[in-house]
Amino acid sequence: MTGNDEMSAAAWRARVDKVLKGADFDRALVSRTVEGVDILPLYSKAIGAARAVRAQPGRWTVTQRVDHPDAASANALAKADLEGGASALTLAFAGSAGARGFGVAADRLGDVLEGVAFDVVSLSLEHPPFAYEGAIDALSDLATRRGYDIGRLLIDCGVDPIGDMARTGTKPAGAPVGPALGEVLRQLRGRGFASPVFRADGRIHHEAGSSDAQELAGVLASALSYLRGLEASGFSLEEASGAISFLLVADADEFMTVAKFRALRRLWREVEAACGLGASPIQIAAETAWRMTTRRDPWVNLLRATTAAFSAAIGGADAITVLPFTAPLGLADAFARRMARNTQIVLSEESNLWRVADPAAGAGGFEALTNALVEQAWSLLQTIERAGGLPSMLESGAWQAAIAEKRKERAQLISRRKLPLTGTTEFPNLAEQPVEPLMPAPAVPGSAAEPDFPPLGSFRLAEPVERLRDRAEDFEKATQHPVAIFLATLGEPPAFTAREGFARGLFEAGGVRAVVAGEVINSPQALAAAFRASGAKSACLCSSDATYALPAGDATHVGDTLAEQAARTLKNTGCVFLALAGRPGDREAAYREAGVDAFIYAGLDVVAFLNDAHACMGLPIERD
Repeated sequence: MTGNDEMSAAAWRARVDKVLKGADFDRALVSRTVEGVDILPLYSKAIGAARAVRAQPGRWTVTQRVDHPDAASANALAKADLEGGASALTLAFAGSAGARGFGVAADRLGDVLEGVAFDVVSLSLEHPPFAYEGAIDALSDLATRRGYDIGRLLIDCGVDPIGDMARTGTKPAGAPVGPALGEVLRQLRGRGFASPVFRADGRIHHEAGSSDAQELAGVLASALSYLRGLEASGFSLEEASGAISFLLVADADEFMTVAKFRALRRLWREVEAACGLGASPIQIAAETAWRMTTRRDPWVNLLRATTAAFSAAIGGADAITVLPFTAPLGLADAFARRMARNTQIVLSEESNLWRVADPAAGAGGFEALTNALVEQAWSLLQTIERAGGLPSMLESGAWQAAIAEKRKERAQLISRRKLPLTGTTEFPNLAEQPVEPLMPAPAVPGSAAEPDFPPLGSFRLAEPVERLRDRAEDFEKATQHPVAIFLATLGEPPAFTAREGFARGLFEAGGVRAVVAGEVINSPQALAAAFRASGAKSACLCSSDATYALPAGDATHVGDTLAEQAARTLKNTGCVFLALAGRPGDREAAYREAGVDAFIYAGLDVVAFLNDAHACMGLPIERD
């Protein structure tokens, strides 16, 4: 900063302190990300920060997944993607994690890629755990039969034995980074494959619930293990480094996603420097986050994916895959695939995002986030290295435990609605029309073999809330009776409107339909009549604290407030479960004596509360 900048910052802070009138600056204006990084209200321009640009300047590669189990259908969808603007295909083979129970068959690869020009389309492979030979052999034979020079094709082979270990909880027959690693590279280079062979994949960590720093550290640790194993197998560090590609997850958190992609390039430069290597471009692919997708109101997935793709592009991803918005429901149809690729095409061609290299460079906020992630990820990488590397940490269960802790923290934020999921925890729509995929998502069977250590699972953030909705809908279908709650609005609309809206959103997130009287309730008799007319067996009092505390008219219990009178009226009319919107304060005992069973308020554990509410309403539930 220059002297004038310091004076400007000091003058700004003085004015802010004056407005705050003694309030704590950090509490008022400094926020914190889920990752624990402080976000300041004002940053200075960053001077001299390292740039993070794509390996190849210009447009990023628009990638589409090929995962239809029928070869002819997969071919038709893939060609439609390429004709519609995609420039790369990811072949998700049956049994691979990314296929999600679907996937193409390696022995039908010729039919899947019929009419696809290998020399103008990039290909990326995703294999079943520890089983990459069949797909690579099939692709090699197919390319040779069609007269292609394999050395000139852009094929990311996607071999990731450490990722396979993490997904399955299984230790391979040989060490995942031992001599077999070098033999794989030696064979594929001998057959002409010139592109990256090994992939350091962040999806397994992210889907298990990792923080961004943990994802970065996991990716770096895998790549470093591959680098070390290949060097021990006789390859130079330069050859080994060129054999590794990277894949990170793009999330709906724009700022953290941009920082994460920028941080990886800086972190790998640190690894190269520590190994005595000169800086060289690395290939970083992006895929939009599986864990952020929702089955409820899946159209909102389009918005989340757009933010994620935008962030990956700004962060410098070389290739981007946007998951179709119906992915959590099952196999995507042509429309969902078109929306996925068009999301990128609009960002690239209409918004011109590709024209600026590292647009976040020099922005104080982005540089601060990038620096924070670099420091956190490097510290975690050192922890992994001290433990003997990622394979050792997986075998001990320590890495799984660390990620599980972060997953638990994030789940609590969602359950308390501090990390909103639009359409699921916020603004649920019980009248939404179903969206039908080509095929519904199958139940992916677990491994019959006992794992050697705990595998890293795959979770979506919305799952606990979606299960509540599913349970309520199943109960309604079985009983032909709606799961509903009557919102007993006390006083005039200005008093109850805010809490009525809050209660409606909270209960409907769990599939409980909110019913209101539609008129001002001005007596116990009117309240009882409105409750009976609603058809509900449960109710929630909604109004302001001041209205709750008003003395009851014609109280049968001396000293009753309006809220207590209303509670007694509803209980006497047959209400089996009664909630009150708002914190009870020092009236809790009186409210409970009058019949209130529970209280709802901002910061409540919504999932736990709705589980209890379902039980009180007679829904069969499963306890952990």
